[in-house]
Amino acid sequence: MHQAALLGGLIRDAPHYGWEVAQPVPHDWRKMAEAVQNHVKSLNWGHRVQLHDRKVKYFNVKAGFVDKHTVRGVAKGGKEILLSADHIVIATGGRPRYPAHIEGALEYGITSDDIFWLKESPGKTLVVGASYVALECAGFLTGIGLDVTVMMRSIPLRGFDQQMSSLVTEHMASHGTRFLRGCTPSQVRRLLDGQLQVTWEDHTTGKEGTGTFNTVLWAVGRVPDTRSLNLEKAGVDTSPNTQKILVDSREATSVPHIYAIGDVVEGRPELTPTAVMAGRLLAQRLFGGSSDLMDYDKVPTTVFTPLEYGCVGLSEEEAVARHGQEHVEVYHAHYKPLEFTVPGRDASQCYVKMVCLREPPQPVLGLHFLGPNAGEVTQGFALGIKCGASYVQVMQTVGIHPTCSEEVVKLRISKRSGLDPTVTGC
Repeated sequence: MHQAALLGGLIRDAPHYGWEVAQPVPHDWRKMAEAVQNHVKSLNWGHRVQLHDRKVKYFNVKAGFVDKHTVRGVAKGGKEILLSADHIVIATGGRPRYPAHIEGALEYGITSDDIFWLKESPGKTLVVGASYVALECAGFLTGIGLDVTVMMRSIPLRGFDQQMSSLVTEHMASHGTRFLRGCTPSQVRRLLDGQLQVTWEDHTTGKEGTGTFNTVLWAVGRVPDTRSLNLEKAGVDTSPNTQKILVDSREATSVPHIYAIGDVVEGRPELTPTAVMAGRLLAQRLFGGSSDLMDYDKVPTTVFTPLEYGCVGLSEEEAVARHGQEHVEVYHAHYKPLEFTVPGRDASQCYVKMVCLREPPQPVLGLHFLGPNAGEVTQGFALGIKCGASYVQVMQTVGIHPTCSEEVVKLRISKRSGLDPTVTGC
């Protein structure tokens, strides 16, 4: 769906490159949704085929512990099955959270899981939340031409670099997404014409606001899928605050032969590739004679907002908190992607910064990239940073012209210098 939104932008650019494309080009939600759903279904089927080919038994049941070695599964028809094992891995992930204290939230709202299975366009949409899930959903909905408002209680992209987060929302706002900042909803009710009326409190002014929408999408966090697992019967400890499972460096829970990986675990990045690697390493330790542990340091990721934000390592705030302002050097630059030049796209939010230690050779602590194909750019540099690359080594790397990733190896201006970081193109 992010790609669908990007294609919309490219279609608008096309006439500048000589393509005769009648504007505006309508978007068919139903056709897009059907293609996305078919793809997801094919992935699920493919996984089941692979399990069968590898002689892995698959049970489509809802499971819970009976004791520390036994799990009871209940099928949809009510049939029960008991399974016992020497090793058990919990990888149930998380589910979107509904704000139960808000009147009408559950009855009339949907979550980020639901948006991908809607048969019809959500129309005018209110996205409640400021997480990467909230901004990604709001971004692609705006990108395909819908009227979208994001309601944020506090800061966007908590846990990410806040300068980059601000640039993300600035870009979204300049391309049509509306933001209600410092606001929290108090009620959702359905009007006679079928629209949803949302009432909220503006904490900046202290006043109450209202608006009508076709869809209200809750993106206010996720909860671990642990409540129905009967973990107490197995003796597996969870965090009293989050209900996430507590594990050690081997992914083992408080019961040594029961393991947990992924979003269901306390203190782990909520990222699918991280869970996949942790699971693979766990399998290799259990059955392959390996002793390699999952390294959760310098895990790269990308927020797929309309202008993508990729990062690896520490944010500027984290680096300063950990090492002190006087020991941190931040190299940065604004840039204009070549593909933005001909159609005259605004590139004021395209920005890259590298957070380093000041002491030579200035080891790289973090890289933050905002621009097209941020995931591809970040993935490449993540390897070097994971291997301990220094600023000196990055500057000795030849750039590929004319790419956006080239801007990383051209970072010569530091924030400490006070010079203008704006450049005129890739």
